[in-house]
Amino acid sequence: MSPVRSYEAEPCHAVTAAVGSGYRQALARLTPGQVLAVDGPVAVDWEALATGIRDALAERGLDVHQVDMRDHFAAWEDILALTASAELADDPDFAPLSQAGMADFFRAVPQPAAAADAVTVVLGPGASLPAHDLLWYADLPKRYAEAQITAGTGGNLGQPAGTGAGTTRRLFYIDWPVLDRHRDSLADRIDLWLDTQHQHGPTWLEGPVLRQALTDLAGQPFRTRPTFNTTSWGGHWAQQELGMNPKAPNTALGYELIAPESGILVGAPDGPRVEVPLQLLVAVHPEQVLGGPVHAAFGTSFPIRFDYLDTVGGGNLSVHCHPQSDYMQRVFGWPYTQHETYYMMVGGSDRKVFLGLQQDADLDAFRREADRAVHDGVAFDIERYVQTFPAEQHQLFLIPGGTPHGSGEGNVVLEISATPYLYSLRFYDWLRKDREGRQRPVHVGHAFRNLDPARSGDAVSRDLVQHPATLRSGDGWNEDVIGRLPEMFFEVRRFELAADGAADDTTDGRFHILNVVEGDGLLLETHGGHRYELAYAETLTVPASVGDYRVRALGAGPVRYVKAFVR
Repeated sequence: MSPVRSYEAEPCHAVTAAVGSGYRQALARLTPGQVLAVDGPVAVDWEALATGIRDALAERGLDVHQVDMRDHFAAWEDILALTASAELADDPDFAPLSQAGMADFFRAVPQPAAAADAVTVVLGPGASLPAHDLLWYADLPKRYAEAQITAGTGGNLGQPAGTGAGTTRRLFYIDWPVLDRHRDSLADRIDLWLDTQHQHGPTWLEGPVLRQALTDLAGQPFRTRPTFNTTSWGGHWAQQELGMNPKAPNTALGYELIAPESGILVGAPDGPRVEVPLQLLVAVHPEQVLGGPVHAAFGTSFPIRFDYLDTVGGGNLSVHCHPQSDYMQRVFGWPYTQHETYYMMVGGSDRKVFLGLQQDADLDAFRREADRAVHDGVAFDIERYVQTFPAEQHQLFLIPGGTPHGSGEGNVVLEISATPYLYSLRFYDWLRKDREGRQRPVHVGHAFRNLDPARSGDAVSRDLVQHPATLRSGDGWNEDVIGRLPEMFFEVRRFELAADGAADDTTDGRFHILNVVEGDGLLLETHGGHRYELAYAETLTVPASVGDYRVRALGAGPVRYVKAFVR
């Protein structure tokens, strides 16, 4: 077989009908006397959207009566009180996941009357709450909201002008959970889905086409759209090897598949496209995507993520841990915790991974030195307290909650982990500064409250640095278990296919995630007739509903790929 294509930055999936673009055609059937609600997140450019609608209707000689939901938010002090936390009242970085509803953010929900001689347009977050005739949802992928907040140009949900800059703390833990639940509740009655990230106007899908696209995706393998972010320790592997973000300072964090932020592109390869959130797909078709047992355990939360940590030509990650299960639930409000694994895509015996405590590490001294680093800027030798291991290529390191860890310089880690991804509790970050010259956040209190002293000494190499164990094999292929712990709800396996080798597999009622970690790529063929080529470093989700499938090696040499699933 010929080699598979190279890494694809914008994978696109076909839909049953054409994707529309611009406002003119979208508004063609609106008539005077109707109320159009246009809901969506804060980050949408609502002024541009209002202008686009008004201009398109004016071309037809129609007037617009506009109602902006942002004018009806509750007082900011009331919103702050609504979302306050006694547990984390003074925490500058973390907040519990908000359980508030969208209606809670308004002093009163307006009820605009239809105007006989005009189209009434209700727009802004929560626009679906008043009575309406038609419902549109104007979306903007979350990466834009984070970029706006980071640049100081964006605000938080319900925040009026003049109350300071928006914060990522509120964005991650308050705004996004509220907005996601609200959006998902509208899925079955959206008349038009608009993707507003395009400079020259939105692309869109009519509601029935959107829902059919989600149905189709729930029954076939799919890729989410990858994104790469920059940060202070970032490297350049993804720029050099994958062609991602060549003009960026670095490609530190590569989100291959991360349900709270990932989107799926649908449309035609050479035509307009629409990006829909992965989380929306899971909310609409949880059993088909996740499988019955996983849905029963996790609801509509997609519980596994794949991402890259690129430090090639960069620096060490912070040494940190993630919350233990009870702390994650009690303090942060997540029902399951952030267990992780590191799969070494790129590394070597001269590179390192920080993992677990030294035998008999003096934890009181560790705490004192960590505090001095934060408060007095005094560096210390983290390896006096935390072990290191050679970052051998293709080794998997297991990282249960509470285990100190971090990747060293010169590595590419494929992080195969539980979905919560915003709870890195740092012990030490090398006294690094952010872009404004301020010390990056370090969370010594949270970190030491979650530190598991049992992850120390020989127990680390015995339990967390496992050797492959062959599970099954056939002509030209084998499947190994490379990471499994009783307390971790997912496991990681690796397949090796000889040139032109093929292995049969089945989801057995639970979704699979695959990533090609060596070789040219693979071809996946489902029992239902779907075919998907997957290149080196790409990640593919195989919904539970797919059932039986076959994987074939592409290219001249052997192919390795990893598979993760909920046990």
